[in-house]
Amino acid sequence: MNLIVAVDKNWAIGNGNKLLVSIPQDMKFFRETTMGKVVVMGRKTLESFPGGQPLKKRTNIVITRDKNYKINDAIVVHSVEEAIEELKKYNEEDIYVIGGESIYRQMLPYCKLAHVTKIDHAYEADTYFPNLDEMDDWEVTGVSDEQTYFNLEYEFVRYERVK
Repeated sequence: MNLIVAVDKNWAIGNGNKLLVSIPQDMKFFRETTMGKVVVMGRKTLESFPGGQPLKKRTNIVITRDKNYKINDAIVVHSVEEAIEELKKYNEEDIYVIGGESIYRQMLPYCKLAHVTKIDHAYEADTYFPNLDEMDDWEVTGVSDEQTYFNLEYEFVRYERVK
């Protein structure tokens, strides 16, 4: 299982249920990486999308504790355990955890590969991703050249679980 996330220099990922910044190349990388794949997210992440609608041309799995929650074109599960059971139907290389904070933290132990867009800026934030650089069981296995979007510098970093 994989995950994909954009973080600032403090590993922040969002503020007020919104992304910290929208970088076109990062959005393109996200689209190209997840297109035709399975994306796993929490309800608040889904609701942050345009119109609160699932991502097109992907299998959307939404984790929520709300037993009455229903959304067209998405599979709704009510726990991480239920999500793991549902995900057994798919090739694990085609599964991408896409947030938010709680879902990332709960699904991280099941992930083997992390695509992290690291943005060289510190934003005001209220949600964070675990700092993989401080974890012994993750190592950097690839780094893109530094990219620039206006005055923002960022790079695409690939982490793999080593233990």
